[in-house]
Formats: sequence, structure tokens, C-alpha cells
Amino acid sequence: MPASDTAIPEKLQRDLDYLMECLAEMFNGLGESQIAACLPKSGSVTPSEDCKFVRAWSIAFQLLSMAEENFAVQTRRGVETGQGLVAEPGLWGRVLEKLNRGGVPQEEIADLLGQIRVEPVLTAHPTEAKRASVLRHLRELYLLLVKRENTVWTPLEREEIREEIVAMLERLWRTGEIHLEKPQVLNELATIIYHLREIFPQVIPILDKRICHAWREAGLTRPLSPLTDRLPRVSFSTWVGGDRDGHPLVTPEVTAATLRELRLNALLLIHGQLTTLGSRLSISRLLLPPPPELSRRLQVLAAPTGALGAEALRRNPEEPWRQLVNLMKAKLPVDVTGQEETLCGDSGSRYCRAAELEEDLRLLRDTLVATGATRLALADVVPVLRSVEVFGFHLASLDIRQNSAFHDKAVEQLMSAAGVEQQGFSQWREPERLAFLNRELASPRPFLLPDAQPGREAQSVIGCYRVLAAQIQSYGPESLGALIVSMTRSASDLLVVYLLAREAGLMVTTEQGLACLLPVVPLFETIEDLDQSARILEEFLGHPMTRRTQARLCGVHPVQQVMVGYSDSNKDGGIMASLWGLYRAQEAMLAVARRQGVRLRFFHGRGGTISRGAGPTSRFLRGLPEGSASGDLRLTEQGEVISQKYSNPLNAAYHLELLLAGTAGVSIPQRGGPGPGHPLEPVMDRLAQRSRLAYQRLLASEGFVTFFRQATPIDVIESSSIGSRPARRTAQPSLGDLRAIPWVFSWSQARYFLSGWYGIGFALEELMREDAATFGELVRNCQSWTVLHYIISNAATSVASANVAIMRSYAGLVHDEAIREPIFTAISEEYLRTVSMLEEIYGGSLAERRAAVHSSLARREDALKVLHERQIALLHQWRQDAGRHDTAMSGGLLFRLLETVNAIAAGLGTTG
Repeated sequence: MPASDTAIPEKLQRDLDYLMECLAEMFNGLGESQIAACLPKSGSVTPSEDCKFVRAWSIAFQLLSMAEENFAVQTRRGVETGQGLVAEPGLWGRVLEKLNRGGVPQEEIADLLGQIRVEPVLTAHPTEAKRASVLRHLRELYLLLVKRENTVWTPLEREEIREEIVAMLERLWRTGEIHLEKPQVLNELATIIYHLREIFPQVIPILDKRICHAWREAGLTRPLSPLTDRLPRVSFSTWVGGDRDGHPLVTPEVTAATLRELRLNALLLIHGQLTTLGSRLSISRLLLPPPPELSRRLQVLAAPTGALGAEALRRNPEEPWRQLVNLMKAKLPVDVTGQEETLCGDSGSRYCRAAELEEDLRLLRDTLVATGATRLALADVVPVLRSVEVFGFHLASLDIRQNSAFHDKAVEQLMSAAGVEQQGFSQWREPERLAFLNRELASPRPFLLPDAQPGREAQSVIGCYRVLAAQIQSYGPESLGALIVSMTRSASDLLVVYLLAREAGLMVTTEQGLACLLPVVPLFETIEDLDQSARILEEFLGHPMTRRTQARLCGVHPVQQVMVGYSDSNKDGGIMASLWGLYRAQEAMLAVARRQGVRLRFFHGRGGTISRGAGPTSRFLRGLPEGSASGDLRLTEQGEVISQKYSNPLNAAYHLELLLAGTAGVSIPQRGGPGPGHPLEPVMDRLAQRSRLAYQRLLASEGFVTFFRQATPIDVIESSSIGSRPARRTAQPSLGDLRAIPWVFSWSQARYFLSGWYGIGFALEELMREDAATFGELVRNCQSWTVLHYIISNAATSVASANVAIMRSYAGLVHDEAIREPIFTAISEEYLRTVSMLEEIYGGSLAERRAAVHSSLARREDALKVLHERQIALLHQWRQDAGRHDTAMSGGLLFRLLETVNAIAAGLGTTG
């Protein structure tokens, strides 16, 4: 790493050489000259026999990724400096120029921009192989690399920076990368809070400045300013502490603790920002007389805050704007005076909602503007106001997710505890379930008496919902997202949630009847569920309880959120059937929503790998069905993706701008409604069906599960501790029970990347053979029809990541030749077929047509081959030892295997 014949940009090569020299210096200083000598360098990949080299190479891969990230950031900055913001595709400069050229009036653009909303949902799915401590060290190392870019340093200062880098590398080396114990949910929450409190608040002002600069650069004459305009909105949500699907550690107590931690950290963030703001607004009333409304507000705020308010007024008596900020701090419901920061109860003297603080910040802003200090209002007050608008008093809203089967068990236990004669609710047919639910939901009375003790599932759900009801009563609903139902397979799966909410006091009585305090959201995951999604949604939207709930939550413009899952549909049917099935399902659900007079808000459950929905952001957005974005995008950011995209402010700003600008770019031109559809949609229906057939035929092959378990390190991944959630939903040893994350992770470790391409070659070749004219039309439309381009380009990236020679080596771990040979032959033949068909579409070699993807992989390939060989040898030995029940030996081998998993994941830049 990198291979000698791989062309590397000069700047990237310099940074990489520098980091590798620092790494070698660190090892030599520790007396580890052998490790220093075997670091993967250009043209030399000679590992030592010491197993430490695996960890060293893992660090080397991370340094390569860091150098590439910094190179990408600096390249973008250079392009913008030389060519302007319009030069970068997918960002505001390009999007605004296109809208302007498209004839959209600038007043309309400005109004519509205020309606754009993007909400990343940060999750802690077990896809982050690196420990939080390692992530912190890597962040500091990146900042040192950026610091070194500055040309003003003297030789002595440059040497000091180098010493800091070497010391940080030693810190990294001496920090164990392997999770020896599964992280607790609140440990995972701490990583999410780090990004929400330390990174994203720095990003919001960057985003505001960039859109205003892009507006001016696009030649739009009407001024755009965060001082006076509604700009596109970013908000954040999380699943950590609320994702209960197959996660027994997410108890009601954990959910309550999560909500407390999020609130405390939001208030501490605001307290720190107000402290800084107060230090800046040292404006003397003698030099700038305050308007009367400012003086009046000072007296009104001080009255109920007692000694704190009096102290705020006594300080800085000649600086009324600073006094107002001090009073805002005194009214925050948090106490920072003791040894430990604590939340304050509702005493009437504190702010209860963030909206109250926003009003005071707007007064502060407006009075500065009124007295001519507009520049200070814009520079000092607006960033704090924007931060409060984004993070509120809750930092991120918390979604609650649970599986429909779990809900069914809870209902059965409630019925049993209440003495209901009918039993076996989960086995009832849909008409019976609906009839029962409709009867029950017509009544406000709960099932249980106060002292009743239902079963585990019922207590778990009701306990969680009671936490949510208490949170709403104390602080309002802003801190909570939705009640999401995994594996939604019928309308009754959604109506069941209303029944459980009634039991927990999560309902309110309206003039029309009961309504839920939180929205209920279906999650359609498998291909079959996606096929049925429109029918289920229509039935759910037409239900009186849903209509009452939407009316209460949304007013006269009802909005229904629908989550679509990429992981399980891919695991179920392969990439083409998954992505096209998602496209068709969204089209059908949009038609239902238009008939019902409801706006749909799609929530895209994308993972970090192509097999789980990842792909270039701009291409993903352009590939959505017309009207599906509707200016309001919600999507998951999972596991290692959070650290890859959002660990430094400039990179975080870039990725959030891609989401915001991309959403505006696909939403504003489509505001008139959907078009007629693409004429090749029936062809895609056929390709999806045929590729799914080929994919499922492979999974149904005799011995396939055995092949999977022996030809990949799935047993090692199941034994790892990289996430708090179990690898299986219900601990059953079936393929269906295995989560999509370890499924994808294990195939990627063995370099198959199976679910990212298998079946596409079969479907395309069949079409070309049977209908060459239609195939030719498909090729001609591949670049212009974005959904097709998205599917094909993602498959091409997956194919590039696969390696037949390494696949063959892992297949050698399968003991039974009768299983191994036919299955591996099918996989390798489909791989070659897929490569051939993709090259037909691209009109040449994939390595040439998609050089950036292939060169990045080529930089790592030689070193990865060595790591794969080491992993295969250790797997062979570990499985033999496990068979002999040699626990001590197997435990040591497992640790060494997990180090290879970490190193290969670092090299590929992906887990599951």
C-alpha cells in the first residue's frame, strides 16, 4: 500500500509519505524496528512474523484514509478558490445556478429554500469496528495534519508539530483497538453526543455562510441573509437509547437516561455559547443607547429569577445587551455552579421550552439591528440563535423502534392479564385483528388495572411509552421523534401501537376521539413488504385514529412519515431487486398519499455500505422518484459512516451541504407534481425480477448456509463486541434471523461483496440475448436516467471491491467439496458475467471508466492480500481449536482474528 504502479496525486503522496515516516519513527523509537521495516510502502509488502504487524497495518490504512480525506478537502477548496462555488457538483453553487438558469424566479427560490429540511438520524448499529478512544485519537491526528498545512510555521514549530504527530501515533498504538467487552448503550450515546455537541454546532454557521455566498455568486440580485431569511433547516435525531428492535439492553430506564443526557448536553452547549456571546457584547449604553423594548425585557426577565436575576443586572450595569445575555443564562434550566452539572426542575423562573429562549435571542438581534449594530447581530447573535433553533433543549430527537412481532406478544399478554377470553392474537387473520383493534380503540379505557403485572414484552413496551408520556408532559414533544414499527406487514401492525399507547397514557382526548401524542411510522423492509406497502399505507391513512392523530400533530396539512429499509430488502433479493423495489414502492405510496390528501415524508434507512443503501449522495437524491423528496429528507447515518463523514467540521459541512443542496435541487423543480414516468420502467421491472431469481436461487442452493458460515468470518464477527446490539434478532441460527449488518460485513471481509452485485449480470445478459434493441436502449439511457445510473454505478463499485482470487482462498475453508465447488463456481461465473455486462454498459474496462474507484482500491490491494492470507490461516486454526474445545487457545486466536477483521475493515473503509 500503495502499489508501485498506482498513480497517486503528488499532494496525497507527500502527505502519505510524511505520515508513514512519522509512524516508522514512532516504532523505531519504541525499539520495534522490525515493525517499522515491514510497514506497507510503495512496492514493498513484506510482513514480519510478529502478529503486531496486523495492528500496525491497521493504523497505516487509517493514515491512508486520513490523507485521502484531507486531500479531498484541500482539492475542493482549491477548485472553489480557482473556479468559484459553482465548480463543485452537488453543492449550493451548482444547484442555485441551475435553478436560476431554469427560470425559477429568485423570490420563489428564496421562499422555497426556507421550506427545505434535512434530518440525519444518527444510529449506533454495530458497524463501527473502532473504539471511541481510537476515534478520538484519530480526530486529533487529523487536526494535526491540517495544522501542518499552514505555511507560516518556523522550522522549530514544524518540528514541534511532527513531535505531536509522533506522540499521537504512539498513543494510538498503545490504545487497544479491539472491543474486549460489548459497549453499553450509553457509551454509544456518548459518541453520538460528541458529534452533536462538538462538531455540528460549528457546522451550522459554515452552511449558512456558504449558501449566502453561493446566492451572490449565482448572480441572484435579491439579498439573502441569515439575519432576515428562513434558510434551509438541519435538525438531528438519533436511535441510540430508543432502538428496541432485538435489543434487550434498551430498557425504559435506558431510554429515560438517554433523554436526560441529551437534554443536559443541549443545555450545556447553549450555556457555553451564551457565555461566549456575553463576553462579546460589551456594548456600552453610553456609546449606543438601548431601545426601550430592551430595557423593558431586562426588568421582565429579572423579576422571576430572584437572586440570579439580580446578580445578572448588578454585573455590567452599563452594558444592557450583556445583561440580557446573563439573564438568559440564569433562566436556562441547568445548574453549572456545583462540581457536576445538573438539570433544574420546573420552578417557574426558568425557561421551559427552547422557543422562549429563541424569542429573547431574536429580541437581542433586532435591538442591535435597530441601533445600527447589524454587523454584530449577524456575527455574534445569529449563530447562537441558529444553534438553538437546530438543537433546542434536546440536542437530537429520539425515535423509538420496535418489531411488530414484539408488539403482538405484548398485546397477547395484555389480553391474558385482563382476562380476555380470546387468545393467540398474533395468529389471527387480518380481518379478525382489525375488528378487535377497532372495537378496542373506540374506548378510552385501558386493559390493565394499576397493580396488574403482564408479561415481559408488555411491561417493556408500556414502560417505555410511559417514559415518553412523562417526557412530553414535562418538556413537550420536541425531544421525541416517532414510534417506528419494524417489519410492518399489515395495517394492524400499526394500529396495535395505538392500543399500546392508550395503555401507557400516550393518548389524548380530542373532540373527535382519542389521538396519539406521537406519530406511528411503518418501516417496510423486505421486498414482499415493499410490494404491499401502498395497500397497507392506504388502509392506515384512512383509519380514524390516524386521521385524528395527524390532525392533532400537523393541523390542516397532514404529513405521514414512512420509513423504507435498504438492508433487509437487499439481503432478501439482491441489489437490483432491492433498489428498484424501493423506487416502485415509493411511487405507489406517493399515489396513495395524493389520493388521501397527505404529504409523505420518506425516511431512508440507509446503511454504510452499498449493499445497505449507501452510494454517492447527489446521485442517490437524483435517483429518487419524482416528488418523493418534497423538500424534506430524513435518513439514517450509521456506525462508521458518522466518523467517516462528520468527524471534522469542514468535511461535515461538505456532507451536510450535499444533503441540503441535493434535496433543494430535486425538490424545487418538481414542485408541480410527478411526471409521466420513464418508458423503461417495465424493463426495470423485468430486470429486478430476473436478478432476484438468480440471487435467491443461489441462497437456496443445497449447502449454501454451510458455505456462507465456512467461507466467510461470520463466526468471528458474531463473537465480536463492536456493538451493543446482538447480531441476531431472536438468537435463532437461521439465515433469516441474521441481521443484514453481519451478513454484509462477513461477505465484505472475504471480498465477495455478494449482495452488492450478484444477479445483475444474469438479468442483463438475458435481456441482451433475448432483446438486443431494448438492451441498447437501456445502455443509451444509463447516464441520463438517474435511478438506473445509481443502481449500475453502485454495482460497479461493489464489483471493483470484490476479488475472485481472494474469494477462492476463503472458499478453500469450506470442508465439503460437494458444497464448495458448485456454489463457488456459480459465484465466480456470475461475477465474470456481471463484470462483462457492466463493461458493455460503460463501453470499456471498468478500471479505466471508473478510475477513481479502482485506483483507491489499488493503493490498498497488496497489503490487503497479506491480511486476507493471515485471516484465512487463523480461521483454519481457530476452527480446529474450537472443535477440540481448547478455550484458552481459541480465545487468543479470536483476539488475533478480530485484529485482522479491524485491519481489513480499515483497508476497505467499510464493515457492514
